[in-house]
Amino acid sequence: MKVAVLGLGNVLMGDDALGPHVIAHLSAGYDFPAGVIIEDLGTPGLDLHPHLAGHEVVILVDVVKSEGEPGALRLYNKDEVLRHAPGPRVSPHDPGVKEALLGLQFAGDDPHEVLLVGVIPDVVCNLEVGLSPAVQAAIPVAEAAVLAELDRLGCPATPRQPPQPADIWWELPASAG
Repeated sequence: MKVAVLGLGNVLMGDDALGPHVIAHLSAGYDFPAGVIIEDLGTPGLDLHPHLAGHEVVILVDVVKSEGEPGALRLYNKDEVLRHAPGPRVSPHDPGVKEALLGLQFAGDDPHEVLLVGVIPDVVCNLEVGLSPAVQAAIPVAEAAVLAELDRLGCPATPRQPPQPADIWWELPASAG
């Protein structure tokens, strides 16, 4: 089975860095079976299509606009993601998940299953590095949701012994080089 676990987000925009954080933690703490790729896509904009194509299952990790408290987990399947027509793109870095899935569906190359592991952000509009406390606390919850989905798919991750430290390179102090 070809499965892609993809983190989306801008590491310079506060809570928008959730996807890259979760991918860094998963990569540091687990080994994944053949056929499962784990990748931080950053802010792909209109270039999301090739990252989704050719996979049977795609698990996306990102912040989501939703009712609720910052840090709350939201899970959306493919039908829920596509339920409403795509809205206007408000930024060149808007990942365009709906547009990419619809385009791939039209081409006959869309993933059979999609799970969006979303967390409600607190702050995403400020140019700042670092997650809010609520979203920082949601990293293990989002990570657990990804691992549970991989288990359900029959391609479980294996914990590393010992786990590696997560490479959160964008939060290194300036003196660390």
